[in-house]
Amino acid sequence: MEYTYLGKSGLKVSRICLGTMNFGGQTDEKESFRIMDAALDAGVNFFDTANVYGGKDNAGLTEEILGRWFKQGGGRREKVVLATKVYGGMGDETDGPNGDRGLSAYKIRRHLEGSLKRLQTDHVELYQMHHVDRNASWDELWGAFEVAVNQGKIGYVGSSNFAGWDIAVAQKEAEKRGFLGLISEQHKYSLLTREPELEVLPASEALGLGVIPWSPLAGGLLGRNALKKIEGSRSGGNAELVDKHKEQLEQFKTLSEELGEAQDTVALAWVLANPAVTAPIIGPRTFEQFEDALRIVDVKLGEAELKRLDEIFPGSGGSAPNAYAW
Repeated sequence: MEYTYLGKSGLKVSRICLGTMNFGGQTDEKESFRIMDAALDAGVNFFDTANVYGGKDNAGLTEEILGRWFKQGGGRREKVVLATKVYGGMGDETDGPNGDRGLSAYKIRRHLEGSLKRLQTDHVELYQMHHVDRNASWDELWGAFEVAVNQGKIGYVGSSNFAGWDIAVAQKEAEKRGFLGLISEQHKYSLLTREPELEVLPASEALGLGVIPWSPLAGGLLGRNALKKIEGSRSGGNAELVDKHKEQLEQFKTLSEELGEAQDTVALAWVLANPAVTAPIIGPRTFEQFEDALRIVDVKLGEAELKRLDEIFPGSGGSAPNAYAW
């Protein structure tokens, strides 16, 4: 396994981030435990979750599964760089009108306590805002996060689904307070979603955030089964999108075969090759899917392969404003 620093922090994480969104919803507890044990054995030390994960009407279940896995001991908790998120509603009636989606000092305090209880730990290494909330001031948010850091309940703060200018404002406001600010941005990024190259990736790289791409396989469209439309697979449920991108996906399949790799391996290796990227999130539903994903750190795409992928999946032409202006 390869490791790198997470943004401008001194925290080292694996170049693969284990996403746990399927745990409890599509992956039962026994299989989830098996995947997490295998992740540690393979050197994957970066685990990502969220308070709202767990499947329909089961918000919190995924964190509970992780908590029970940690409770087994054997150094499991000590070996994991644990990341969770706050923003979504948890269905707690005691939250009243503050139970909707959004951020506030009130919500950060209450929802952090809930996550720590479910995870059976006294701290998380990375606490992420799951989405931007422009109704909450940075004075309020940074004040709340500073308290949590000083209490030892979180180590670092990250963002997710932020625009480039949101990141810039957040970092400037943190700097005013003498606070470290954001060290990561979790963002949707793949061969089929290249808009972040315009603003988000350059802003993150310039301002000290490591980018953690979510949906690097575009919801299964870049997976090995996309063109097969296998019943029950994510690609099979996206028949219209498969048809829309069929020509690109066929060219991508051909290139992957020429490289002797599966499409998902090439797609993940492409994401990992971007210097702004710390670690793509892999979200396996099965042990076998996890094992397949481990290969990405060994696949190094050359200049010719990267150019060909740009031809198949054209991006925006670089970062803004040069991508569209003189």
